[in-house]
Amino acid sequence: MASKPRVKVPKKAKAGDIITIKTLISHKMESGQRKNKKGEKIPRKIINRFAATFNGTEVFSADIDPAVSANPYLEFRVKVNESGTFKFLWVDDDGSEYTTEKKITVG
Repeated sequence: MASKPRVKVPKKAKAGDIITIKTLISHKMESGQRKNKKGEKIPRKIINRFAATFNGTEVFSADIDPAVSANPYLEFRVKVNESGTFKFLWVDDDGSEYTTEKKITVG
């Protein structure tokens, strides 16, 4: 299970600015390749998808493979032309979804 995701989005920007968004979610990211003490494979359990939308339009997404480290950190840049809300979604192998949102004022 993951803990509450953390996201850094500037609170303010000017129209046309390209901003940097940083995300981090705490998650063990079990690859499915390791074995337990009995020699049995530990089932895969990873965050396999990430998506970010701004005012309802997807601005960044990523399919994540088992090779990614625990506690995946993603950083990306987005051009903003208007005020609005970023929504972030992480999807786990078991179907669990973790979400958060941040607002930005553009002026």
